[in-house]
Amino acid sequence: MYIVHFTDAGNMGKEERRLLLGGKGASLVEMSTDLALSVPPGFVITTEAFHRFHKDQSLSFLEEEITKSMSVIETFTGRSFGNPDNPLLVSVRSGAPISMPGMMDTILNLGLNEQTTSGLAVKSNSVFASECRSRFESMFHDIVIQKGKKDLPHAPSDVWQQLYLAIEAVFHSWDSPRAQAYREVEGISDDFGTAVTVQAMVFGNTGENSGTGVLFTRNPSTGEDEFFGDYLSDAQGEDVVSGSHQTLGLKEMERIVPEAFQELVEVAKLIENAATDMSDIEFTVEDRKLWILQSRVGKRTPIAAIRIAVEMATDPDFPLTRQEAILRLTPGQLQSAIGMDQVAESSPPIAKGLGASPGVATGHLVFTADSAVEESDKGIDVVLIRPETSPADVHGMAVSQGIITATGGLASHAAVVARGWGIPAVVGVSILSLSEDLAVFGDITLPRGEIVTLDSTTGEIFFGDTKIGISKTIPAVDALLTWIEEELREIQVELPSDASFGERLETVQTSNSL
Repeated sequence: MYIVHFTDAGNMGKEERRLLLGGKGASLVEMSTDLALSVPPGFVITTEAFHRFHKDQSLSFLEEEITKSMSVIETFTGRSFGNPDNPLLVSVRSGAPISMPGMMDTILNLGLNEQTTSGLAVKSNSVFASECRSRFESMFHDIVIQKGKKDLPHAPSDVWQQLYLAIEAVFHSWDSPRAQAYREVEGISDDFGTAVTVQAMVFGNTGENSGTGVLFTRNPSTGEDEFFGDYLSDAQGEDVVSGSHQTLGLKEMERIVPEAFQELVEVAKLIENAATDMSDIEFTVEDRKLWILQSRVGKRTPIAAIRIAVEMATDPDFPLTRQEAILRLTPGQLQSAIGMDQVAESSPPIAKGLGASPGVATGHLVFTADSAVEESDKGIDVVLIRPETSPADVHGMAVSQGIITATGGLASHAAVVARGWGIPAVVGVSILSLSEDLAVFGDITLPRGEIVTLDSTTGEIFFGDTKIGISKTIPAVDALLTWIEEELREIQVELPSDASFGERLETVQTSNSL
C-alpha cells in the first residue's frame, strides 16, 4: 500500500497505522476519523513507498496515484494545484514510525510560482503572498537544491516538479547525518524508514487573528497537570518549533483569539484521553479558525514522566491503570529523577531564561556543535550555547552536559530534544547575545572555555562551578517507589538490600504478574 488518505484508514489497528503511516500520519488519521477534529485534508505516502523508492531511486511508480490523491485534496478545499485563479498550496512533511522531532525535512507553501503567487495575492494581499513564496523558495533551496539538485538554479515553476522533488528530498532526509545521529542516541532502527505527509496548507500568517503554536497537555518539565506551550501571532509553524522567535504564552493566545483557544482546550482533553498519555499538539489559527496539524506523545523529563504516570493512574476518570503506569516508565527515568541535582540557593545567577529540562549542568562554554564534539572527545565537559539550535546541531547536543539558547520557547527545538534526552537546558535567555566566541549576558562577557553552571529547574545560569544543594523529595516518586515495593511483595520476590531502584522497577516490569 503506497498512499493512504486521512479518511481511508479507519479499519487499521493502531500499530499497523504507526508502522505504515508513521507517527504523524497515524495521528492525522486518528484525529480525522476517530475524533472528527478539524484537520486539513491530505494523504500519506507510506513507509512501503519509502522502501520501494530506495530500491528504484525513482518516484515513477507513484506518479499516477499522487495525481489522483491531489485531486481529492482539490475537491475538499475547492482549490486547484497550479491554478493561478485559486491555487492549492500543500506542505510536504516527514513522519517516521518513532518520533524524531525536527530531524527530517519539511517544505511549506509548495505550489507557488509567479502565476500562483499573483493569484494568491488577489485572494489575500501582495505582502502575504510574497512572504509565502519567499518562505517556500528558501525552504526548497535549502532542502532540495543545496542538498542534491544543484543543477536547479532556483525553485522550478512547474508545481508538479516541485512536489516530486520535495517528496524525494523528504525520503532522502531519513539518511541525513542529523537523523542518523538522533537515531543512534535514541536506539532507533535504521530499517523503519519514513512516511511522507502531503497536506493542504492553512495559514497562521494572515494577520493578528491568525497564528500558530504548540500545546502540551501537561507540563513536560515538571509533569504538573496544566496546559503548557507557545503561541506566535501572524506566523507559520516553523517559526515556533525552530526556536528562532521569542514566542508568547498560551494566556496571550486566549486574549488574542479566545474562541480558538477555548476550542483548543477541549481538543487537548480529547486527544490526551484518546492517547492515554501527555500529548504534544501542533496547531494553526487561520482567521480565528482552529486547525489541528499534528499530535503525538510528548517528550518529557524523568520527573515529569513519573508524575504524569502516577497522577493519571490515580485519577478515577482517566483510562490508565497503576500497572500500565508502572510499565510506561523506565529504570533510567526513575534513577534520574531520584538523583536530580539542584544549585544551592546562595549562588547568585548571572542570567535567567526558561527552564526547559530540569537538572543541573556544569561545563566549559562552546559555541558550535562541532566544538562540543571536539572538546567532549578530549574528556572535557561542555555546555553548548547558541542563538537557537537546529537539527544540524544534534551531534553536539548529544555530547553536551547542558544547553543554553538566546531565543526560543518551551516548544523550541532545543527544549524538545533536551527534554527527550534528559539534558538540562535553559532557553529564551533574553539578555544573551553572541558574537563569535563571546557570550554577553547583559554587562557580563564570557569567552569560549569559561565554566558556567545552569539550573534548568529554575532557568538560572551561574558563573563557574557552583555548589550543589540537596534534592527535594518528590511526592510522585515516593508514590511510585511504594507501588514498586507493593508489587514485589505481591509477586513474592525479595531483592538484595543494595538493589537499585531501577533494578527493582525492572524486576516488577518483567514479572509474570504484569
